[in-house]
Amino acid sequence: ITAAADAWAHGAAALPKPWQPQKPVLPVEGMRNVLITSALPYVNNVPHLGNIIGCVLSADTFARYCRLRNWNTLYVCGTDEYGTATETKAVEEGLTPQEICDKYHAIHADIYRWFNISFDYFGRTTTPYQTTIAQDIFQRLLAHGFLLQDTVEQLQCEECQRFLADRFVEGTCPFCSYQEARGDQCDKCGKLINAVELKNPQCKLCKGIPVVKPTQHLFLDLPKLEERLEPWLEQSWATGVWTANARYITRSWIRDGLKPRCITRDLKWGTPVPFDGFRDKVFYVWFDAPIGYLSITANYTDHWERWWKNPQQ
Repeated sequence: ITAAADAWAHGAAALPKPWQPQKPVLPVEGMRNVLITSALPYVNNVPHLGNIIGCVLSADTFARYCRLRNWNTLYVCGTDEYGTATETKAVEEGLTPQEICDKYHAIHADIYRWFNISFDYFGRTTTPYQTTIAQDIFQRLLAHGFLLQDTVEQLQCEECQRFLADRFVEGTCPFCSYQEARGDQCDKCGKLINAVELKNPQCKLCKGIPVVKPTQHLFLDLPKLEERLEPWLEQSWATGVWTANARYITRSWIRDGLKPRCITRDLKWGTPVPFDGFRDKVFYVWFDAPIGYLSITANYTDHWERWWKNPQQ
């Protein structure tokens, strides 16, 4: 308060000059370096005011604050473009998934420009860098023994001749009986669902009744990480700023024991899996999309690792 009163008394002329970062913005030795990301908006819609408030506005406000504090700030975002939601939208509009992404990425970018959201870079996840970085992370997980193979029961539509991943199947939630639950989760009760658990499942494309068939998939072996994760969480809870909701959900996952998590899907639209026996599959969007933060930064600057692998700064 004393510093603020003193600055007010001396007027704007006495304030430090605004920091003008180099382009591209990179970490600077001796400065406070701040990397800000917004949740990546999904590409299959026209964003409305609620999307902006819930997705990019808080990060934009914080980015402006950081710049006013003369902190060296990089704010990146982009459209999340892989997965079944894009494929279903493409079917609805009679376009290819790539055409859907191109169309709605441009709409998103125009709207955020109109609102003057202060991104340093607004990119997208359907880029060569996304493929390179995601496949590199996959290969590292494979080399360190954090992946496993398993056979899973999956719904297949015989009419469409395809396995029905996630949003290609709808039915009644086995937990709360909501009748429009998706094949990955119920929007009413929030529980994660395996598609085969749905009651009265139906193919979203042809409305046919799918059958259960076995298929091979790759899983992230989360139980192997539990011993290392728990002490990290305890330290992070003590030193970081976690919301009560984030603490509660994380604790419940640890309390119940981590389970292997499937990271592949029987789809065409996604990052290809670079592993024999699985080259006709793509990465599940929940594995792939968070890597978008890294690949979007990589599309902004070749020195992206100075932001993402540089904890000292």
